[in-house]
Amino acid sequence: MAATNSTSASSPLEKTSLASLDQKLVMAKRYAHEGVKAGARAAVVAGIAAAIPTVASARMLPWARAHLNHAAQALIISTVAGAAYFIVADKTILATARKNSFNQA
Repeated sequence: MAATNSTSASSPLEKTSLASLDQKLVMAKRYAHEGVKAGARAAVVAGIAAAIPTVASARMLPWARAHLNHAAQALIISTVAGAAYFIVADKTILATARKNSFNQA
């Protein structure tokens, strides 16, 4: 004799929890998308802000001209852009989630 489950799959509690989970999933995707957009904007701005002095110093300063080849310059610029992306995306996702969690409470 097979064991029977005491709750049916179509119980109202289970339906509301599935709807709630779907709503939370949609909201999480929206928060992540907002974070990606904000992070991408920050990465572009930070990349440009890092590229100008890096390239200028590699052309004008004797030490930088001798020690910063093209790969080193690209590494400096991409590191700054990557760091800006992850920092801003993370802060945006957390701030949006925190703001909406206070609104729901």
